[in-house]
Amino acid sequence: MPDAARSLLQEPRPVTVLPGVGPKLAERLARLGIYTAEDVLLHLPLRYQDRSRITPISGLVAGAEAQIEGEIVGSEVTERGRRFLLCTLRDLTGELTLRFFHFSPAQRQLFGQVGARLRCFGEVRQGYTSLEMIHPECRRLDGDSPPVSDQLTPVYPSTADLQQFTLRALTDQALILLDTAALLPEWLPPALRLQLQLMSVAEAVGFLHRPPSDAPVAELDSGRHPARRRLAFEELLAHQLSLRQLRERVRQQAAPPLLGDGGLSQRFLERLPFALTGAQQRVLAEIAADLTQPRPMQRLLQGDVGSGKTVVAAAAALRAVESGGQAVLMAPTELLAEQHYRNFQDWLGGLGVEIAWLTGRLLGRARKALLERLASGAVQVAVGTHALFQESVVFADLALAIVDEQHRFGVHQRLALRDKGRQGQRCPHQLIMTATPIPRTLAMSAYADLDTSVLDELPPGRRPVKTVAVPDHRREEVIERIRQACRGGRQAYWVCPLIEESEVLECQAAAVTAERLTAILPELRVGLVHGRQSAADKETVMATFKAGGLDLLVATTVIEVGVDVANASLMIVENAERLGLAQLHQLRGRVGRGATNSSCVLLYRPPLSQIAYARLSTLRECNDGFEIARRDLELRGPGEVLGTRQTGGQSLRVADLLRDQDLLNAARYAADRLLRDHPDCVEPLIRRWIGVGARYGEV
Repeated sequence: MPDAARSLLQEPRPVTVLPGVGPKLAERLARLGIYTAEDVLLHLPLRYQDRSRITPISGLVAGAEAQIEGEIVGSEVTERGRRFLLCTLRDLTGELTLRFFHFSPAQRQLFGQVGARLRCFGEVRQGYTSLEMIHPECRRLDGDSPPVSDQLTPVYPSTADLQQFTLRALTDQALILLDTAALLPEWLPPALRLQLQLMSVAEAVGFLHRPPSDAPVAELDSGRHPARRRLAFEELLAHQLSLRQLRERVRQQAAPPLLGDGGLSQRFLERLPFALTGAQQRVLAEIAADLTQPRPMQRLLQGDVGSGKTVVAAAAALRAVESGGQAVLMAPTELLAEQHYRNFQDWLGGLGVEIAWLTGRLLGRARKALLERLASGAVQVAVGTHALFQESVVFADLALAIVDEQHRFGVHQRLALRDKGRQGQRCPHQLIMTATPIPRTLAMSAYADLDTSVLDELPPGRRPVKTVAVPDHRREEVIERIRQACRGGRQAYWVCPLIEESEVLECQAAAVTAERLTAILPELRVGLVHGRQSAADKETVMATFKAGGLDLLVATTVIEVGVDVANASLMIVENAERLGLAQLHQLRGRVGRGATNSSCVLLYRPPLSQIAYARLSTLRECNDGFEIARRDLELRGPGEVLGTRQTGGQSLRVADLLRDQDLLNAARYAADRLLRDHPDCVEPLIRRWIGVGARYGEV
């Protein structure tokens, strides 16, 4: 990077440096995420209007936007039903009505001046007797008509009390600084831009804000124009660089190499009543190689429902115990934490490993005694909820932190758990698990700071769950299906999204549904679980269901993750059209965990929206969690699939991970080049696109 360009690196200039921006306007701009003059230039138009020509009134078409000129030939304020201002405009070819439902005294005066000439832009609609424009943008013409614009007119994302003409005027001021003060310096090396055939950042920004009238509007509106792709590429590059920096900072920290003899792990595997899948063996080998290193493992373990992540976690925990350290597993709910605890007790207890369960409900002397045993090292494996990273929890030698269902936690929370094991510059290894498959495109972008392992093979004997979608007027057939399944010695779930009746959502409440099903199926033992019960009550009901003491469990989505009842073979999901693909797939995964054929019934209330129909069709056709995740990405977009917590609060301003996924390989290549050959360009790019959020990954 030339020294002249490098010298332009300076603190961002507040938006108040632009003429006319005072405290009130700055406050409104802040609602749009605009704090600096640079932000004004990176606040790109949503779409464009063509005001480069005047359309004769006789040539107007309803539904299209157009610009017209004409003379006011009459106006009136009418009070019929609703008060509005009508103005009739005439040119040499015809007449048009301007309609205003909200108007000021100044507007009434302007539009009441018969003979005055106006230029108006707006959407043409079919009115009662003629074509109309409702609330068009208008300007009075005095003397000769000024020339029309030779550029497309941008329409920006806005907020209350912030007009388009204000945003355009601010952009004009910022574009002057772009030309005269190099407001957005070029941080991509010329050779890299040439290789990737990228225009300069200044050229791209200038074009996007003020494109010529003959620019391809469809390409601009779709985000596929090379100018927008240039900025999308730079933004994706900045996020890659930020995550690479985070990864490098973590790798530069020390971690305890776990060099045990493998005896405990081998005995554990030999005692299992099943053989590991090839995928489990491969992932365990990847983890074992990481754990022997003197730098922290940062590995994401993705595995579909039922792929055996918990067994992998237990084997990894034993690696820490064999080396004289401690391991901890954190789960998002007490229900899931208890299930992990019970599995670990069954698997590891016979090996002489002391395991503890820590939740927020553990109080008094019992809590004090457990904390003392953790601090002394007597407890070798701890399982619990977010209570594990409370200040009072201290470990003697935490060597491995495992986080299950990581998308339920923020990035800060999982790193806070890792920090529990810090001893000077040394920190524990970390394994992050999720049963919500992340499409490869998103994983490469959102988890660039992590190595990724995938369990892409189900254990032998697991059978696909047959899924059907049934309208709710066939509810009696579904209830009869439950009766027959339970008569055959199987168990069933009935899931409701809400607890209480809601006229707005029209969802059946879990409590009311349980009462109704108890009355309709008196021969069955019906239980109820929902989020407002105490943890003790939930655990009692779940334990009874798992032990076979209940035939039918009515529940909210609290049972979405982690409940494992092999005898349950039928899942009913009420109002399935209201749930997302990933959540429906998780719920379906509660059945099919034994050797019996299992079914999932998606009970829906017609008519279905197009997206709801696509979701239910996907579940009927597919049992592959990764394919479901890919389709979920197409339906909902990356923001909803990942969630703000999962990405540490980051959001993309210009790029779209679905639309621009073909840029990711180039962004990763460019990140390698910059970190190796142009490290002085890295921080400016990160600061431009991410700002203070660049270090979100460290606590």
